[in-house]
Amino acid sequence: MQNNCIYLDNNATTKVDPEVIEVMLPYLTDYYGNPSSMHTFGGQVGKAVRTAREQLAAMLGADESEIVYTSCGTEGDNAAIRAALLAQPEKRHIVTTQVEHPAVLNVCKQLETQGYSVTYLSVNHQGQLDLDELEASLTGNTALVTIMYANNETGTIFPIEQIGLRVKESGAIFHVDAVQAVGKIPLNMKTSTVDMLTLSGHKLHGPKGIGALYIRRGVRFRPFILGGHQERGRRAGTENVPAIIALGKAAELELLHLEEAIARERKLRDRLEQTLLAKIPDCVVNGDVTQRLPNTTNIGFKYIEGEAILLLLNKYGICASSGSACTSGSLEPSHVLRAMGLPYTTLHGSIRFSLCRYTTEAEIDQVIEVMPSIVERLRALSPFKNDDAGWLQGQEQALAHR
Repeated sequence: MQNNCIYLDNNATTKVDPEVIEVMLPYLTDYYGNPSSMHTFGGQVGKAVRTAREQLAAMLGADESEIVYTSCGTEGDNAAIRAALLAQPEKRHIVTTQVEHPAVLNVCKQLETQGYSVTYLSVNHQGQLDLDELEASLTGNTALVTIMYANNETGTIFPIEQIGLRVKESGAIFHVDAVQAVGKIPLNMKTSTVDMLTLSGHKLHGPKGIGALYIRRGVRFRPFILGGHQERGRRAGTENVPAIIALGKAAELELLHLEEAIARERKLRDRLEQTLLAKIPDCVVNGDVTQRLPNTTNIGFKYIEGEAILLLLNKYGICASSGSACTSGSLEPSHVLRAMGLPYTTLHGSIRFSLCRYTTEAEIDQVIEVMPSIVERLRALSPFKNDDAGWLQGQEQALAHR
């Protein structure tokens, strides 16, 4: 089933491109030298690392000197946030949003226990920010604004450049978690207002365990990991050479395929979404349907549980994800969808489908074929169909018995 599955969970992780694997393998076997070594054997590895850095910088529209390799997106977020605060010890205020990834939210919550104040910006029913609320939150004490480029659950894209202009006027540092955006939409850091930007290799057909942090030249940065001189003193530790080579190749391929992939994924996504909405009553798209990633749709199916949908999809070899945290043993829905103020009858039955450039029309056809019967079957088991009050009462009773 693993080799034949229909994989529509690409916002969680992606398949490693075969070309990426091919260029990576020699650095696990033959070219195992330390890139910081003075001898020729290590020097050739160092040269490959520089080439990979150039490839990644080209995809971002950045200079290679502005790239710092990390182990993942979570490390990049942590490093950026803490570096911004260390560089401005006199400032004690942070601005973020209610819908950030836990890699940002949990850092901010911890910082609150250390005396920092944090403003968590709200979102509307489409998952979009109020820029007036943002502007009102900025003060002379604001050290950092950290806001994601695109939401991992709904695909909603925030107006990053407009946000950045307001942040610049306040004098704060602007960090963007772009883990979900890099490789899916065009970026050009040369013309951007962003000071620091986080990305992760396994979201763009590279391997897990490698990420990068873009740091605009001139932005004050205090390293998160101390030790040796690697990464120009900004991130100590011997370089993960095979993964760095892989990320460089993945970035090169994403840039090469980007325009075609955007058009193709959007077309397949829209076909899946529109057909399901036409065939299945009482369902709705969650998030901004105009300003969103081309590969993502989050659909709420009323009166049923998201994890039940996923279990039945899994029987057909279809991989998706739930907008609910029910799979962890809680009936509490996603913090993102709750922040959007969506009704509970929709929250619990929300499913995210996220495509990639490997997704085929036949796979979308299969999902379209099985989803109506899955929803019909689950609703037939629910005594509360078309009864919002009854559904909510049933959820409350179930929660009380946990």
